[in-house]
Amino acid sequence: MPARIAHLSDIHFGAIDLKVVAGTEAWLEAAQPDLVIISGDFTQRARREQFRDASAWLNRLRAAGHRILAVPGNHDVPLYDVARRFAAPLRRYKRYISNDLNPWFEDDHVAVLGINTARALTFKEGRINRAQMALIEQRFAPVAADKTRILVTHHPLYSLPIGEGSELTEAVGRHDDAVRAVCRAGVHIALAGHYHRTYAAAARKMVEAAGRALVIQAGTATSTRLRNAELQSFNWLHVHRNNDIELQVVAWDGSAFQRGNHVRFTYEGEEWTSRTIAEG
Repeated sequence: MPARIAHLSDIHFGAIDLKVVAGTEAWLEAAQPDLVIISGDFTQRARREQFRDASAWLNRLRAAGHRILAVPGNHDVPLYDVARRFAAPLRRYKRYISNDLNPWFEDDHVAVLGINTARALTFKEGRINRAQMALIEQRFAPVAADKTRILVTHHPLYSLPIGEGSELTEAVGRHDDAVRAVCRAGVHIALAGHYHRTYAAAARKMVEAAGRALVIQAGTATSTRLRNAELQSFNWLHVHRNNDIELQVVAWDGSAFQRGNHVRFTYEGEEWTSRTIAEG
C-alpha cells in the first residue's frame, strides 16, 4: 500500500470561506490519509482570534484521527504589531498551532521533515539558515534508502514559473546553499505553498544541479484570496516509493472538494517523467 498524504497550504483564517473549511474536514474524513501536511499561513494577520480559529480547526482534524505535520508561513508572523513581530514573531504560532518548528514524521514508507522559512525581517520572502541546512542533512542521513524523503517549507526553495504573468517567483533566501543541502540529503519531494498556485515539476527544470527532487506546490486550501482564477485546492499524494509518486489536485467546485487532474511521476534514467492517469 502506498503512503497517502494530503498536502494543504495557505489556510488564512481571517480571510476564509467557512463552507470551504468545512469541506476540507469532510473530504479528509472520507479519504483518511496517513498524514496531513499543512505548509504554512494558518492566519491572515497572526491575530489571536485567527490563531484560535485555526487551532479549533486543527483540533477537529486531530479528533477525527488525523496525524498532522505543520510549518508556519509569513502570514503567521505579525505584520502591523511591530514589537511582537521582532520580539516574539512566532509566539502565537507556538501556542496555538505547534511548538515544534522543525517537525518530523516517519513510517515504513516516508520520512518527512518540516522547516520554518518565515522570518520577522522579511515581509513576504522566506529564508533558510545554515543550522536548518545542517538539520536537513542530519535528519535524512539515517533514513533507509527505500523510503521517500519529503521536505516541507512554506516558501518554495526554487524560483518557479508561477508568478504574475510570465514572471518567476522569488527563491528562498540562501537559495544556492539550500539547494545543495537538499541535494546532499537526497530529498525526493519538496512541498511548499505561499503563491496560492498549484504546480509540479522536477527541480532540475529550475536549477540544473538540483539533484532528484520533485517540486510540488499547493494552492490555497480555504482562503478567499484566490489568484489567477484558481479555486481553492490541495494536493493528494500516493507515494508508492521514492521513484513512483501519484499527484492529484483536489479542487473546490462550489459545494464540495472533488478530485481533478491525476498525474503519475516516475523517476527513470536521472529524470522525472509524468503521465496523466485521469481527469475529473
